[in-house]
Amino acid sequence: MAKVNDIYAFINSIAPYSLQESYDNSGKNVIFGDREVNNVLLALDITNEILDEAIEKNADLIITHHPVIFKGLKTLDSESIAVKLCMNGISAISAHTNFDSALMNDVLCTVLGFFPSDPLTVDNNNPVGKICELDRPITAAELAKQVKRNLGNTVVRYIDTGKPITKVAVCGGSGGSFMKAALRKGCEAYITGDVKHDVFVDAHNAGLCVMDAGHFHTENIFCEYMKEQLEEAFEDVCFMVAENNIDILSYEI
Repeated sequence: MAKVNDIYAFINSIAPYSLQESYDNSGKNVIFGDREVNNVLLALDITNEILDEAIEKNADLIITHHPVIFKGLKTLDSESIAVKLCMNGISAISAHTNFDSALMNDVLCTVLGFFPSDPLTVDNNNPVGKICELDRPITAAELAKQVKRNLGNTVVRYIDTGKPITKVAVCGGSGGSFMKAALRKGCEAYITGDVKHDVFVDAHNAGLCVMDAGHFHTENIFCEYMKEQLEEAFEDVCFMVAENNIDILSYEI
């Protein structure tokens, strides 16, 4: 029977924790390492609803992209998610910036229907993003529809430069700070999430189609990918993407 530490070791083998950024806290957030694992829930984050679902489904472990403990805890509050996990004997493992560096953007390109080549840039010695050459020129509106359809977005915000797009940069999560790298690589479009207003303004002035597909949707691909990998490695364990793993934002469109 697989144990929590076995699953951690497998994740480390496909997305080494040595790749995580210095500010990150990926890995063993709440750990009962030698406990046997029967049921595992996967999610982007651990919300109260996902914790309740884990308890209902007798999950021994929750695997997330974003760490449930990101900064140091100075108080153990019974209302905090980390403490509730401990009280219910549920482990939590995250694979955040290590997964970003190792796999995220290749998976994102596949979901979007692109074929990645070079990294967009390198940051702290780790690759960031991907560059993709398209089979044919498309418009910004066509690209936005493809992104919305493939990622299941409610809203995609973008700048329409009016120019055909043949070369696209992609970076899951919050990648607005790498906009200039996309320009340097000769891209006509850059798909990422959490784009600030000033980045849109700079992109507009530079003639670059920046497309904000949202932090949740550009990284939620983590769940299904990790589920497939884990199911192959641990046939006796039940892996489930949480039903409550949803975009918590509402949109008026």
